[in-house]
Amino acid sequence: MPSIRRGTIKDLSHIKQLARQAYQIYVDRIGKPPAPMIADFESSIDRGELFVSVEADQVCGYVVFYPTGRYMHLENVAVAPAYQGRGVGGALIAFVERQSAEQGLAGVELYTNEKMTENQRLYPALGYREQGRATEAGFNRVYYRKELLPVQRTGPVS
Repeated sequence: MPSIRRGTIKDLSHIKQLARQAYQIYVDRIGKPPAPMIADFESSIDRGELFVSVEADQVCGYVVFYPTGRYMHLENVAVAPAYQGRGVGGALIAFVERQSAEQGLAGVELYTNEKMTENQRLYPALGYREQGRATEAGFNRVYYRKELLPVQRTGPVS
């Protein structure tokens, strides 16, 4: 299984290429490039919000996330087509959920485009519940949330 590490500027060209490959199938459905295809990955790297999944020095997936109030916002997750169906995406989402719990947040929130019907099966299967639908930034989005229990720390009480 690939390892997960913080993304660096050296990963930028691979991340952009991966985003194009992973999201290209949605361009015709949506009628324009999905938001992740035109995301500002450099800023996400600079802010420490982008992590990559790496196998044998090859970036095979990435995830962008950050805390927003009581929840971790999962902004973007993608897996290279050659690695899809191998658990990479699930591992990246689980990583975000662990980070959320370790930071004592209530859970993870995310949205997907309503035309990305595969995601509307995936997220409920992972325990996410639909919170609503809206048009935002010119995209019809479906909002999801998964409540999590914070990680209980053990050790001496001070």
